[in-house]
Amino acid sequence: MDPDPDSAARVLSAIGEEDYGRLLAALVTRFRDFDLGEEVDTADLPDDGLGLFFTCSHPTLREDERIVLILRFLSGLTTAEVAAGFLIETATMQQRIVRAKQRIRKTGIPFGRPAPAEIGDRLPGVLRVLSLIFTQGINATAGREHTRVDLQLEAIRLTRLLVGYLPEQTEARGLLALLLLTRARDRARVTEDGRPVPLADQDRSRWDSRLIAEGTGIVGAAAGEPGAGAFTIQAAIAALHADAATFADTDWKQILVLYRMLADLDPSPVVALNTAIALGQVSGPEAAMMALDELADDPQLRRHRPFHIARAITLDELGLTTEAEDAYAAGLECPGNDAESEYITARITDLQR
Repeated sequence: MDPDPDSAARVLSAIGEEDYGRLLAALVTRFRDFDLGEEVDTADLPDDGLGLFFTCSHPTLREDERIVLILRFLSGLTTAEVAAGFLIETATMQQRIVRAKQRIRKTGIPFGRPAPAEIGDRLPGVLRVLSLIFTQGINATAGREHTRVDLQLEAIRLTRLLVGYLPEQTEARGLLALLLLTRARDRARVTEDGRPVPLADQDRSRWDSRLIAEGTGIVGAAAGEPGAGAFTIQAAIAALHADAATFADTDWKQILVLYRMLADLDPSPVVALNTAIALGQVSGPEAAMMALDELADDPQLRRHRPFHIARAITLDELGLTTEAEDAYAAGLECPGNDAESEYITARITDLQR
């Protein structure tokens, strides 16, 4: 018996926002269990959740729609959290979700387990989903806590499973290395009362040497392979941070080179921001300020707290205290967690003394 796309469309058309994720998962399971015939081979993915990620990464949907639906309905993130991950307004994200659901209804997508040959095409979107889940765990865009360890660990767990299933995929291993090297700093990332600690002020003796060794080993192998891409480059940057005994010992020149490579390969406002920050470490706050000013009109970065914090720090280094206060205040208007808001407020108080 073959899946009936029209039946899928009818079911989805009746689904409301609250039940969409639960019913989507149930629908996927239903179509996954149909007898597809002996001539059709399907991927034997090692985890039900990971399998759903691939199943819902159907090529009929645009890549951003696939990622949004998975994050919102299969990963447990709120619409506001997903919107913050994409640096857009919550209302804009709600419209994007509606459009994706409408596309599913109109096209009657026959959800089912992807064939092995389809895994490679769906992999980039799944990797991005895992990266965004982990990023939300590192710097939560809502709530009381600055970090969410549950999201970090789940993203690492799923990525490990994926690497075990697809060991030949360089970018999957690159992402795993990135997650491990970033997770390694977690104990030093917040104070005892939960406020964030900037990289320059972190106690590196609290970094997890075991995770650093594993991550650097993985990226050392992946970086020389033809399939190395954006995640592997980011992992190489994280490895350079991990290799430095102190913030001052960081090889910022090499990090700047890697960010420029990343900007050519996978340009984004966040990559441009990180490139500007690295440039400041190499060439001084004046160069950083010029680069940051060039990004000031980007609508996505205007909603991105790290952009305003970077401007505030740079302005403070230049002795422009009032402007630094204004930049921190602008950051408070962006999505973010309460612990980070307290950190920003404390920085403004320090500047006013």
